[in-house]
Amino acid sequence: MKATFNAATQITLEAPKNTVPITVVDEADFKVWLGEQKPSSRAWVESNGFEAGKGSVCLIPGKGGKLGRVLCGRDKVTPDIWRIAALPKHLPPAVYVLESGADPSQAALGWMLGAYRFERYKTDKKKKKPVLRLPTGIDRKRLTAVVEAVYLARDLINTPAEDLKPSDLAQAARTMARQHGADCRVIIGSELLKHNYPAIHAVGRAATDAPRLIDMSWGDKDKPKVTLVGKGVCFDSGGLDIKPAAAMKMMKKDMGGAATVLGLAKLIMTLDLPLRLRVMVPAVENAVGGNSYRPMDVITTRSGLSVEIGHTDAEGRVILSDALTEAAGEEPDLLVDFATLTGAARVALGPELPALFSNDDDIAEDILAYGRAEEDPLWRLPLWEGYRRMLNGEAGDITNSAESPFAGAITAALFLERFAGKKTRWVHIDTMAWNERDRPGRPKGGDALGLRAVFATIERCLT
Repeated sequence: MKATFNAATQITLEAPKNTVPITVVDEADFKVWLGEQKPSSRAWVESNGFEAGKGSVCLIPGKGGKLGRVLCGRDKVTPDIWRIAALPKHLPPAVYVLESGADPSQAALGWMLGAYRFERYKTDKKKKKPVLRLPTGIDRKRLTAVVEAVYLARDLINTPAEDLKPSDLAQAARTMARQHGADCRVIIGSELLKHNYPAIHAVGRAATDAPRLIDMSWGDKDKPKVTLVGKGVCFDSGGLDIKPAAAMKMMKKDMGGAATVLGLAKLIMTLDLPLRLRVMVPAVENAVGGNSYRPMDVITTRSGLSVEIGHTDAEGRVILSDALTEAAGEEPDLLVDFATLTGAARVALGPELPALFSNDDDIAEDILAYGRAEEDPLWRLPLWEGYRRMLNGEAGDITNSAESPFAGAITAALFLERFAGKKTRWVHIDTMAWNERDRPGRPKGGDALGLRAVFATIERCLT
């Protein structure tokens, strides 16, 4: 998919004659800084009621009434990455330079994340935008690679289901594979049955756009093997256990796990990490039709385990079962899946904090630590053995939907663990993949929550 908004347009290495400085000041230094300014600037700042400790912003006029400086307050809790991240949406077109008060590389990343717009369907796309001049010493390639990976995921999630069906998601993966010299195989429709992916086929067979498995490989076979699996439900009606309208409204984002995985793969390949990478995305639409899979159907999965369908709206774990079985069979050094899997995780942790499950304490702690360092946080929940009994099936080996209303995120993770196995170091991330509100650097809409945390872990722990 072609990006709807180009990160490169928001930064420059050039030094134009007229730049507008951005100064970040904290409460302790504010009075000293203000005392060093011209009387006219002091009067302007004071008359605007600027308070540095509250993280406020003040636009200070310069010569001829033009914008002369942007003053940002530095509160005690906002990290450097988000100090100026709100500015690209609110500043007039100009070239800005970060003068002082924040880590340059973190501030530049925040600026670019905050500059994102989803403009595919907008008629006015030529409006000039503010540009940040990068400070010297910043790795522009790396900075742009991180941002473009996040942009890709955001674009995919924000695209309406009419324009992002399973076939479109597969095409986006193929395009990315060509760009980076990766192999990409797509198994479609009834071919899924021939290749023993029956669960993916069962969930997606009622849709006009056929279900498919996207399988991408890249890198040196002799390097550490990392496999990424993403839930690719391009739209989720709930199936025959259909969702109410309010719950269905945002189900274009139910492929947020797949989008995050593709963004992460793009970043790994762009920065050429020494890995053997495999990406698997089961892509379906959970539709209503005469051949929809039904409540209490029993599906024999790729692993041989049979799954009794307790609820057709718990389809994500069903399609992931086949992909995880195939992925775990190779015993990669690390297997990570991302999925917009349960409302229970959102009830427990809210929309801004993905739930992390893992069968390996060390890798879980690494991801949590790098999540904190990268300002891309996650929170670990347990694979509590005592709840495994909730998944016992009656007609099948296991059910995809426990009858108990409790511990929904945990039982879903325990379901996936049956297919990820015990031998492979495995991480499951249950994500919202969506910002419900505008925050600096994190606009309302689709987002790749956890991408930067997992990338940092892979880069520093497996390479």
